[in-house]
Amino acid sequence: MSLPILAIRPQPGSSATVAAAEAAGLTIEACPLLELRPVPWSLPPGEFDGLLLGSANALRLGGPLVDNLVGKPVYAVGETTAEAARQRGFRVVRTGRGGLQALLDDLAGEDLCLLRLAGRERVPLSPPPEISIETAILYESSPLPLPERTAGLIRTGALVLLHSAAAARHFAAECDRLGVPRGDIRLAALGPRIAEAAGTGWAALRVAAEPNEAALLALAREMCHDRPSG
Repeated sequence: MSLPILAIRPQPGSSATVAAAEAAGLTIEACPLLELRPVPWSLPPGEFDGLLLGSANALRLGGPLVDNLVGKPVYAVGETTAEAARQRGFRVVRTGRGGLQALLDDLAGEDLCLLRLAGRERVPLSPPPEISIETAILYESSPLPLPERTAGLIRTGALVLLHSAAAARHFAAECDRLGVPRGDIRLAALGPRIAEAAGTGWAALRVAAEPNEAALLALAREMCHDRPSG
């Protein structure tokens, strides 16, 4: 029997991961354990040279107020977020490949004041001295229970994809709550901070070579092949 692979990130991200996996020849089941919800927000005072986007969720959940910022250039964490920004009418001036921190590092030497549109839980950043960042919180995540059916599925072994620290912590807590042995589950994490949030005791815990979906899926394929028998 093949090793079950789960994507536990919130929708619509889980479905996007399933689709990307299918295109790569992997079968993954979507089991979102977080739900994203918009929160009331307002524009910080002052002028900004551009917008820093770490997720397309900020555009999806930010509401009509986001449209007031369409004139601002966008610095996007990756191509998926960049494309979402273009579809909303924004002009993307820089697209990263290795996370928001790497994107900021590439901007070193530029004098910029950026408005970061983000979720309540977000990656901490250390911008270069010439760059200042204000943050607006547009959405938050709420935990969902691990379904009993899914808990039963993974009791004898599974590979779980971790896209965020919040998802990692919640999945670990749900396994403990339902008595699902950590030692039977393998975890593939998008980055080191996410892996750390998952804790210890897993059958395997590895980090993708780069913080993007393609690298995470490549790691998932490798971990499936490395699964010990018996």
